[in-house]
Amino acid sequence: MTNKRDGFQSRIGFVLAAAGAAVGLGNIWGFPTQAANHGGGAFLLVYFIVIFALALPALFTELYLGYAAQANPVQALKRAWQPKAAKIGAGAGYIGLAGAIVMLSFYSIVAGWMLAHALAPLCEMLGMDDAAAFLSGDSLARNLIFTPLMLVLTASIILKGVKSGIEAWSRRLMPLLLVLLVGLIFYIGSLPGAGEGFSNYLQPDFTKVWNPDLIIAAMGQAFFSLSLGVGCMMIYGSYLKPGANIGKLTLSVAALDTSVAFLAGLLIVPAIFVASHNGVEVFQNGKLIGEGQLIFAVLPQLFNTMGSMGLVIALAFFVLMSIASLTSTISSTEIPVAFLVENHGIGRKAATWLVSAVVMLASLTIVFNFDWLFGLVIQVFTQYQLPLMGLFYFLTLGWVWRRGNQLAQSDKMSIVALRWYIRLVCPVLMTAVFINVALK
Repeated sequence: MTNKRDGFQSRIGFVLAAAGAAVGLGNIWGFPTQAANHGGGAFLLVYFIVIFALALPALFTELYLGYAAQANPVQALKRAWQPKAAKIGAGAGYIGLAGAIVMLSFYSIVAGWMLAHALAPLCEMLGMDDAAAFLSGDSLARNLIFTPLMLVLTASIILKGVKSGIEAWSRRLMPLLLVLLVGLIFYIGSLPGAGEGFSNYLQPDFTKVWNPDLIIAAMGQAFFSLSLGVGCMMIYGSYLKPGANIGKLTLSVAALDTSVAFLAGLLIVPAIFVASHNGVEVFQNGKLIGEGQLIFAVLPQLFNTMGSMGLVIALAFFVLMSIASLTSTISSTEIPVAFLVENHGIGRKAATWLVSAVVMLASLTIVFNFDWLFGLVIQVFTQYQLPLMGLFYFLTLGWVWRRGNQLAQSDKMSIVALRWYIRLVCPVLMTAVFINVALK
C-alpha cells in the first residue's frame, strides 16, 4: 500500500511556488546585468522573443514529465524511458539529483551572504558598528555562520511538506518580494541619474538586436532564469492534482517569472546609473564590473551616499535578495528529499536533515577551497549540466516517451504542432546555446 503523496492545494499556490523556484539571484541580478551589458532594450526585446521560443517549451516539458509520472525526477525519467532504456532515464535523474546538491552547495553560501548583508543595516541602526562591519565583510567565520543558517531556514520549511511548507511560505514570501521590488523601483527611480538608466533599459538599439553574442546571452538567460534542468519544475509538476491544465500553468509561471525579471531590470539598471551619477565606479572598458563586485560593493557604496535613508534601502534590498535566495533553495532541496522519501521509504524529517547535512559538507568543501573551487563549480553547473539536462528532457518528451504520453497520442492540431516543435526545434536551440557557451 503506497502512501498518499502531498501536493499543492490551489492553482495560485502552485504558481507562486513554481515562480518562487524560478525567481532567484540569477533572475533578479543576472537578468538586469546581462541587459546592461548587451544593449539594454535590445537585450530585453530578444529575451522576450526567446522566452516563447525556448524557455516556455522547456518549462512545459519539465512540468509535464513530473505531472504525468506523479513521481520524483529519478522515477519520472526511468518510467519515461521504459521498457528498453530505463537505466538511461534513471541515470539522468541521478545526474539531476546530484546537480541539485551541487547547486545548493554554492547557492547556500551566496544566500548566506545576502542574509548577512540584510542584517548589517539593522546593526548599524542600533549602533553596533563592529557587528555591521563583520556582517558586510568577507570572512571565513561569516561563511561558517550564515551558510548553515540558510540551510536550517530552508529545512524548517521543507519539514512541513508541500501544502503546509512550500505552498504556505510561497504565498507569504512571493507577495512580499513583489512589494519590496516595486517599492525600491519607485524610490530609485526618483533619484538623479535614474532617467538615463530607464532609457538604456527600455529603448532598444535595433542595430544590436542581431548581435550573435546578445542572442545567445538572451537564450541562456531565458532558460536559466526559469530554474530548468535540475528537476525543480519536474518535482513541482508531480505535486499537481489530476486534471491540471499544464499549458495554462506553464504560461502563468513563465509570465510571473518574466515579470519579476523585467521589474528587476527597472530596479537594478537605473540603480547602476544612479551610482555612476554619484561618482561610484560602475563601468570598466565599457562593461559593467563583475556581478559580485556590483552587488556587494557598488550598491552598498550607493546606499552610503543616501545618508540614513540608505540604511533603509539597503535593508529592503538585501531582504529582497534573501527572499529570492530562499525560494530557490526550497525548491532545490525538495528534489533529493522527495527522492529519499519515495524511493527509499525514509521519513520526511530524516530525509530533510540528511540532505541538509550532505549539502553542508559540500558547502564546507567549497568554503575551505573557495579561491579555485567556487567559480569552477558554478561554471560546470550553469554552463554544462543545465543545458545538457534541458536537451535530455526535450529528447525524452519528443522522441522517447510513447506510452501514456498525451502529446504523442493526441490528434489535435495544436498538440501535434507542440510535439513536433519540442522534437525538432527545441533540441536545435538548446544545442546552439550549449555549443556557444562551451566555446566561450
